[in-house]
Amino acid sequence: MVPSLQDAQESATNAASWVEQNWSTWLAIGLKVLLIVVIAVALRVAVRRAITKLIERMNRTVQTADGPSGGTALGSLLVNVERRRQRSQAIGSVLRSVASFIILGTAALMVLSAFQINLAPLLASAGVAGVAIGFGARNLVTDFLSGVFMILEDQYGVGDTIDAGVASGEVIEVGLRVTKLRGDQGEIWYVRNGEVKRIGNLSQGWATAGVDVTVRSDEDLERLKEKLAEVGEKMSREDPWNELLWGPIEILGLDSVFLDSMVIRLTAKTMPGKSLTVERELRWRVKRALDAAGIRIVGGTTVIPEEEPLDPTAGMAAPSAYSNTGSPQAQAATPLVAPPGAPR
Repeated sequence: MVPSLQDAQESATNAASWVEQNWSTWLAIGLKVLLIVVIAVALRVAVRRAITKLIERMNRTVQTADGPSGGTALGSLLVNVERRRQRSQAIGSVLRSVASFIILGTAALMVLSAFQINLAPLLASAGVAGVAIGFGARNLVTDFLSGVFMILEDQYGVGDTIDAGVASGEVIEVGLRVTKLRGDQGEIWYVRNGEVKRIGNLSQGWATAGVDVTVRSDEDLERLKEKLAEVGEKMSREDPWNELLWGPIEILGLDSVFLDSMVIRLTAKTMPGKSLTVERELRWRVKRALDAAGIRIVGGTTVIPEEEPLDPTAGMAAPSAYSNTGSPQAQAATPLVAPPGAPR
């Protein structure tokens, strides 16, 4: 049936009337959605910029602490450029991602609410899906959260030598899910952050260098102490040892005393990872100083065995049972080895 002109006019009138009645609502919804989007975008940009400035300020603070005044402070954290860069990059990435997710997610829910959409079923479905994904990828979530807290707490960084339990070595890369270590033999270990239950950081705080000096027990202790003190004081003033030493070289005293030797122990607090270097140099200097002073370094303790009664026949050759002499001793001697064919 072909509609008449009157029906067409009536339909147009009804449509115009419906639009006239609802255009204000549409306009309000459109303006509300536009306002939500503009505010969300502006807030996201402002938050990301604030996070970037915060990360830059953290880097400047660390650089100041790593300067000449902070380089010798006990308990300070040794960091390098690569460690600062990776840590700040990871922290900034996490914070920016979290901020963007919260802001944009909230804006999307507000837009759907502006269109009079019931969010309860959507939120329930999203909650169920989130639980299912979290249960299926719980290891991934555990690794990620462990990496986030590890970076925020600065448990270790690039250049640190750590013992993670499952592997040990030098940290060459820090990620939110995996940490890469270089072992003692040059191998690369990929350690999931969620598997690490304990961390032993050998590059934080300070290390201890200990050197034992073994000399004869009849040496003059006061003269020996004076020479060792001179070695420690001179070493503490010279480069680069004045930077590696984070405290004076102390003479702890006699560590042990034996019949023919005694052991004097020296110790010092050093930069992390530099204790072996300091020990080698200190041994070198102590040896040279004691040689110049005529003080002999001995090779440790001497064990004196208990005295045993001497055997008067020890070392004497047993008489032969087949000598040509006809002495009674020779005839009565018991042969050590029976000759072939002899009766047993």
